[in-house]
Amino acid sequence: MENGSLKLFKWIEIGEIQSERDTNRKKPKKKTESVVKMEKYLSAIGIDVSCALNSLRHGTIPHKDCLLPLISKLLGYAIVAASTTVKLPQIMKILKHQSVRGLSMISFELEVVGYTIALAYCLHKGLPFSAYGELLFLLIQALILVAIIYYYSRPLRTTTWIRALIYCAVAPTILAGQIDPFLFEALYASQHAIFLSARIPQILKNFSNRSTGELSFLTSLMNSAGSMVRVFTSLQENAPKSVVMGSAIGVATNFTILSQILFYQKPRVTEKEKKTK
Repeated sequence: MENGSLKLFKWIEIGEIQSERDTNRKKPKKKTESVVKMEKYLSAIGIDVSCALNSLRHGTIPHKDCLLPLISKLLGYAIVAASTTVKLPQIMKILKHQSVRGLSMISFELEVVGYTIALAYCLHKGLPFSAYGELLFLLIQALILVAIIYYYSRPLRTTTWIRALIYCAVAPTILAGQIDPFLFEALYASQHAIFLSARIPQILKNFSNRSTGELSFLTSLMNSAGSMVRVFTSLQENAPKSVVMGSAIGVATNFTILSQILFYQKPRVTEKEKKTK
């Protein structure tokens, strides 16, 4: 009897220890101070990681409804970060060769107009910075690029100076949103046509010259990749259909120019081939 009661007590004791372990396993880990600080910082810039972290603390994989918005936000900020250097390869290539051969001036001018309208519209609509932040950096770089093209295209025509002066006079008003709302919507609706018109002259010039001149492969590659990612982020951010359409047009036109650069590039001649010639 004593042996039986001892065994019974041991089984009860083992069962209690096992149940304590199970409950401890089920208990979610407490947030550390560093995790709380990180959540506050990320939420301040519009990134909500609480859903994903809660799932991980409970030992489960975050659901797609939790992950997709987070991925979209992170990709959005990745585009913004990448946009700070996207046009630098093009700028550096022009400065290195001191030439704008094969570049369509009107294409780069229309690009500046398109970025200005798109940025002004996003500011006016109060979209999160991750949804449009790259437009600010692209506009700054596009303005620098146009200034460099003007410099290496001297002497400039009178019509070129007139276009530049009109932009300088109108752009601040548009960016400040101090225009009629109906006109604002009309301008934004037209910016897709503007971006399309900005690419077509360059595409046609490449085709007629059978060369892409001083166009930068890296800049075109980053433009294409950025447009594809922006389609995804725009859909996740519930952006207006016009914004998604603009990104889709960007994918098509940027990919066309990228394909032309790859198709028309001249094969490199090695030193041995030069000597044999």
